[in-house]
Amino acid sequence: MSSRGILLKVIAPVVIGMAVVAYLFYREFNPAVWGEIDFDWRAVCAIALAWVCMGGRDFGLSWRFRAITDRRLTWGQSVRVCMMCEFTSCVTPSVVGGSALGMVFMNREGIELGRATTLTLVTLFLDELFFVVSLPVVMLFVPYGDLFGFDGGMFTMGLQTVFWLVYSGLVIYTGLLFVGIIVKPTVVKCILSTLFRLPLLKRWRPKVETLGDNMAVAGMELRGCSFGWWLKAFFATAVSWLSRYLIVNALFWGFVPGIDQLVAFARQSVVWVVLLVSPTPGGSGLSEWLFTEYYGDMINSTGIALVIALLWRVITYYVYLVIGAFMIPSWVRGKFGVRN
Repeated sequence: MSSRGILLKVIAPVVIGMAVVAYLFYREFNPAVWGEIDFDWRAVCAIALAWVCMGGRDFGLSWRFRAITDRRLTWGQSVRVCMMCEFTSCVTPSVVGGSALGMVFMNREGIELGRATTLTLVTLFLDELFFVVSLPVVMLFVPYGDLFGFDGGMFTMGLQTVFWLVYSGLVIYTGLLFVGIIVKPTVVKCILSTLFRLPLLKRWRPKVETLGDNMAVAGMELRGCSFGWWLKAFFATAVSWLSRYLIVNALFWGFVPGIDQLVAFARQSVVWVVLLVSPTPGGSGLSEWLFTEYYGDMINSTGIALVIALLWRVITYYVYLVIGAFMIPSWVRGKFGVRN
């Protein structure tokens, strides 16, 4: 591919993402809404605390890249890979997932492609494992009705259905990854290859066979990893996701201090699971709507709910589009030898 083609593929999603951001702000901005908000010291501190939580989230992911590469990536390289994975996640549909390109980013930072592919599967497994494990823990402390039964309307019924379908799929997928990359990679590879010979599934067979090959290679490499290696990687994953969840708590503390913070935190586990199947880049559009609807019963003012939703998306999504717009072109020029 030519240097111009590479830059075009990088710049085009940035332009599209920025256009979507501009449209959302134009559509949702209402001067009267801001009149309801008192940006006092508490609100300012809450926004600052939310950014600190987001920093904790990036620290967790960067720490994970450094840990799983056995410190072959420096902190600077780990942060760079983290930011680029986030950028690609922002400009690709959530259901597709941009983090899978982590193998490319790690490879360009000096990790062998085979090893980078293995480690990318590890990161996918750890993320899904966190979702699968964290939900039962959440439900130990938060009543089910606070997650899904607070109004009995069509929205919560639909949300509940989508959530459990996605969560069930996550359990199956996580089990498949566990068996495929740790227990019996060759057996899973054969099962997938046979299953996707069926007429209805045949079109996806090449991609599935590639996944099976990658799991087989990963299994061979990961068998030598110690329990401590896995524990550190999972702990870094937990730090990342818990920090992301706490962003909402920080914003609610500043703008709606009387709400139940535990319920607000618990609902984030539902939000992020549902967003895993978003057809839009980075869940754009769907995220804002889902947030205002799902947290609407906890906030008396629709205007305040919208402001919090926009702040939440600026911190967790829009900022990565801006970072990517500056970081990706220079990274491509440096790693691929592309010149202006």
